[in-house]
Amino acid sequence: MNVEILFKDLFAPNAVAVIGASENPNKVGGRPIHYLQKYGFKGAIYPVNPTKTEIQGLPAFSNIEDVPTVPDAVIVAVGGNSVLEQIRRCGEAGVKFAVVMSSGFSELGDKGKEREEELVRVARETGIRIIGPNAQGSANFATGAVLNFSTMFMDVTPLDGPIAIVSQSGAASVMPYALLRQEGIGVRYVIATGNDSDAGACAMAEAVASDPGIRLILVYLESISDPARLASAARLARERGAYIVAIKSGSSERGAQAAASHTGALAGNDAAVDAFLARHGIWRARDINEFIRATPLYLQNYDAGEGKAVAMSHSGAVAVMTADYAERTGLALTVLTGETKAKLGEILPDFGTADNPLDMTAAILTNNEMFPGVLNAIGTDPGADAMIVSVPVAGPGFDLDAFAEAARAFADKHLKPLVVCAPQPNVRKVFTDAGLPTFVTDPDAILALAQYCAHQRLIRKTGSRADQSHFVTLRGTGLQDEATSLSLLSDSGVPVVRHQICISSEDAVSAFHRLGRFVAVKGCAANVPHKSEHGLVHLGLRTAEDVQRATEECLSKLEQMGVTDPRVVVAQMIKGKHEFVLGVSVDPLLGPVVMVGEGGTLLELRKDIATLLAPFSVEDAEAALRALRIGKLFDGYRGEPALDIKALARAAVALGNFATSAGGALKSVDINPVMVMNDGVVAVDAVVELH
Repeated sequence: MNVEILFKDLFAPNAVAVIGASENPNKVGGRPIHYLQKYGFKGAIYPVNPTKTEIQGLPAFSNIEDVPTVPDAVIVAVGGNSVLEQIRRCGEAGVKFAVVMSSGFSELGDKGKEREEELVRVARETGIRIIGPNAQGSANFATGAVLNFSTMFMDVTPLDGPIAIVSQSGAASVMPYALLRQEGIGVRYVIATGNDSDAGACAMAEAVASDPGIRLILVYLESISDPARLASAARLARERGAYIVAIKSGSSERGAQAAASHTGALAGNDAAVDAFLARHGIWRARDINEFIRATPLYLQNYDAGEGKAVAMSHSGAVAVMTADYAERTGLALTVLTGETKAKLGEILPDFGTADNPLDMTAAILTNNEMFPGVLNAIGTDPGADAMIVSVPVAGPGFDLDAFAEAARAFADKHLKPLVVCAPQPNVRKVFTDAGLPTFVTDPDAILALAQYCAHQRLIRKTGSRADQSHFVTLRGTGLQDEATSLSLLSDSGVPVVRHQICISSEDAVSAFHRLGRFVAVKGCAANVPHKSEHGLVHLGLRTAEDVQRATEECLSKLEQMGVTDPRVVVAQMIKGKHEFVLGVSVDPLLGPVVMVGEGGTLLELRKDIATLLAPFSVEDAEAALRALRIGKLFDGYRGEPALDIKALARAAVALGNFATSAGGALKSVDINPVMVMNDGVVAVDAVVELH
């Protein structure tokens, strides 16, 4: 979609026709007309209703063909059964864009999906683009092009600003709008796309990301229906120094079911969503508070460096609580240099704390030079990336204007984030009026600052990855047996255990001697993936007799189970330091996702897993491994030598490249366990499943 066309035809149209127009501004067909007139739209407005000659003071027309000029955009607010005909007529008349507010499409199941597919087909044939159906609509408050029926704009007056809100849901678009406007923050775009049948939320995000006036894009999704568009939006935002924060709902089983019934959305694999958003530098918020809480920091847009903060207050207790909460939240407090501490010691009273957290004490009341002096001393510390200033109480004697001026001067001089916490509304107003991010409580400020710092780190890690030009041809369908699975992985660069396929006990005994006389014997059949449940796994065999007995037992059981070509895998026993798991699942929208984490029998219990969207780099894999709860094992733990993180990371990369190069042939891979040693890794057991 050409974003320039979007801006012209949807966000700044020459004219807007409203099909199904109503005299009543409280009805869906009447409210957009009211908004267009009230909020300064400069183009023509054409109400279309065959039963009226005038609507809300404007001449009304019987049909789209009767309007004086072809409008760039139309609003369709008629019954679902009439929508297709209206879209056809609008497209044939030369209308470029339609906001379809009518419901009764894919959100209603199979019959509704068929109707929606027909709607899209008609739109394609006639050259018109669609937002919706089941859409609340779009609004651009910079141009007054409010093609939207939300009642929110009746009660909460719009103000143009540097924020865009894009949502599949109507309510999820206006909730953050209301909360931001309550804080005095302006919003330029509010767009709710409904069923995303054509120009969906991802395309809208791409469009608003190209607006140089937008510095923060808030996106609510029930399905990432167009990953390429969302990735493009993220790239455009990064190039301009803007940010995208997204809520992707449907992460729970019931949430996914609700999303499907709401907009017909396919929720997708939640781990894949996490990996996709992280890949593109998009912060994933889990609730409405996280969605908007760091907004003042995003708009200030100072470099948070490594995200190491300094906490200060004129209350020792508050400073300590701030430090405690910062640690629990994952916001690192920096260690001040000796030089900085010496400077602070000259400024603070003897009973103050010249450290981090920093206690300025109540002496700040009688010393107007203390606060700016403290800020300047800390501002030159190379490890101080951000500031938390807590003002738990301020009354007579506090020169709040001077404090705010000093804080503003610090932020402007050092270009470092500074947040203020103050429970008193009048105190917050002084700092907010000075242009500083201000919060009610210390936890509010710490959570916002931690998110902002982490988001900047996420963006710095974001980089383009080369497309895979090599593709492999996978033969076969369904589950592959262990031997085939290990062979596929070995050919792809994943280290696998030394093994041999055997069809007789004699072959197995020969393999036993060749593999070092310490082996495992396992039945090998594609239709028996869970071998241990059928007594087809024999471990730690050290004699030829044991190998012969185990082989004969496995071959016999496989024959009894109806396997026509029974065979066994004789594999070298590996003593690893720790068991890990590698796996692949293929998301229908986002592609292959690699899972890596603690493996073995405790996999389901511990669930210490990281996910990566393939393809990815060794550095990406190492970072994911270190973020695991057992990540300390890679540096050595309690006298145990370090595990080989690079070897495991390389194996994960090889698996990701295999999954990417397989195209649509691969369904899943399960490698459990992967034995990780002090030097190297070995995949011991694997199952590959093909489509």
